Amino acid sequence: MIRLTLIVAALFAAALGKSETQHSATNANDGTLLEAQSYGFPAYDKTEGIEFYSSRPEYETAVADKQFEFKKLRYSSDSLSVTAYLYKPAQTEGKTYPVIIFNRGSGPAGDSAPSLISMFHRLASSGFVILAPQYRGSDGGEGRDEIGGSDLDDVKNILPLAKSLGFIDMKNLFMYGESRGGMMTYQAIRDGIQINAAAVFGAFTDLEIMNKSPYVQKIIPQIWPDYETHKEEIIRRRSAKYWPDRLSVPLLIMNGGADQQVDPIQPLQLAEQLQSLGKTYELIVYAKDDHFLEHNRNDRDQRAIAWFESCMVR
Repeated sequence: MIRLTLIVAALFAAALGKSETQHSATNANDGTLLEAQSYGFPAYDKTEGIEFYSSRPEYETAVADKQFEFKKLRYSSDSLSVTAYLYKPAQTEGKTYPVIIFNRGSGPAGDSAPSLISMFHRLASSGFVILAPQYRGSDGGEGRDEIGGSDLDDVKNILPLAKSLGFIDMKNLFMYGESRGGMMTYQAIRDGIQINAAAVFGAFTDLEIMNKSPYVQKIIPQIWPDYETHKEEIIRRRSAKYWPDRLSVPLLIMNGGADQQVDPIQPLQLAEQLQSLGKTYELIVYAKDDHFLEHNRNDRDQRAIAWFESCMVR
């Protein structure tokens, strides 16, 4: 069934990874839980840029809700110790929950928990556990982020980690990607990750277009010193426009009509490809909204939840 919704009323703020390398998740220890730590959230005004993700009331409500708990995990991926965030009910004994694997945007980062907690609270309040890989090289994780290179294994290795927790319903696995994380979601689906459905917002589908921005051109020599030699390989690996036939799970695509980082022409073109291939998808363009869908974040997340619920195994 093809579902197309255009709402006409309606981060690639990222550094890119280093030079291209290829890996596959084959280590027997991949996904092993190494450490779990509780987390204390700072005051709202102590987090730079949080206004793009959350209002003060949303943030304070999420932080104060004792029905849920937030933990920082360390797990193994390609023999590295990398970080993931876990947001779950405080009491899970004897229960299992569907999981949303949230792939964040941007490149190498520090502590992203304050920016994400309000979204996690919205998703978890609808009955989901949230697992969010932070990718190698971020928030204390080992290794180097390649923005869709070997770091894709950090997303894939979340599945054995989820299974090991004991309270995840492994029949109901979903993926939600923001900006660069949307590209990671597309790649994970391409490579056959076993999920029921996925949703993305602000996700680029053509790295060559992104690379034309002055910001990206400036950082490419630092991140991919051999970019000119491996340009086609780097672009094609990260650009869903080249492999839409491999996007074979129900896919919800959302974008801001006024997104200055990912022009809506990119998801529109991908939707056209999916349509011609008879794929199950939905496209939503929020008129005048930005890269983060800042003015529609509640609607954005509720639509993702409804999409996942419609694909749930009962």
